[in-house]
Amino acid sequence: MSENVVLADKLRSGQPVITGWSMLAAPIIAELLARGGYEAVTLDLQHGMHDFQSACDGFSALALGGAHRIARIPVGDNALASRLADVGAECVIAPMINSRKDAEAFVGAVKYPPVGERSWGPFRAVSLSNQSSGEYLKEANTQTLALAMIETREAVDALDDILSVPGLDGIFVGPSDLSLTLSNGDKLDPNGDETTRVCGEIASKAQAAGKIAGIFCLGAPKVEEAIAQGYRLMTHGADIMLFDQAARSALKEVEAISARISGQPAGY
Repeated sequence: MSENVVLADKLRSGQPVITGWSMLAAPIIAELLARGGYEAVTLDLQHGMHDFQSACDGFSALALGGAHRIARIPVGDNALASRLADVGAECVIAPMINSRKDAEAFVGAVKYPPVGERSWGPFRAVSLSNQSSGEYLKEANTQTLALAMIETREAVDALDDILSVPGLDGIFVGPSDLSLTLSNGDKLDPNGDETTRVCGEIASKAQAAGKIAGIFCLGAPKVEEAIAQGYRLMTHGADIMLFDQAARSALKEVEAISARISGQPAGY
């Protein structure tokens, strides 16, 4: 990532961006995702193990590794959204935004007046963005993205109202929770036909409203599908899963050798 290329500009121009997903609260792991080639990395403070301190350290590590800095807050924690923007988040994702009121409260925390009510104090964000305080203030409301997660029937029904909120830059779909609500809790089916159909409708509405559309993709084919639907920010690859897969693969490579040493059959 070049120093002055802004994530918001990339996404608004229609450039697809793949973000890694960091659940493990170890800054070096986020940095390794960045150095491995991820253009952006999202620190998960909702379902992941990150907290505010690990996010502070993680943003610094991502800046060092050359990746854009994204964070997902816990449900309803708009105060944390402001703090994460202050310490360098280029994009904040808020889960379970189910109404215009939810979206307005979230935007209020991420955007400065007159769009929102964010309090001034972005000292770390200023340094990580390579801007002066004046430059940061001038650009913050357009450069710091606020994305509302659409992951319930209620949110889908209220999508037009949510998308009409001034200062909301876009939406981010959670297909797992969406599939749960679409099936009334009967099944988890993030890649199923019904979930895919609704995800396509969400992307179309976001595009029509001039908003950015993002989505969590479970599998590489879903990334291609999402881009075709109009999504531009796609998650593919969570650190905890990548580490698990790599560990199993490495062990499998030496399984026969290990079995001979231990005297047990391969795969024991």
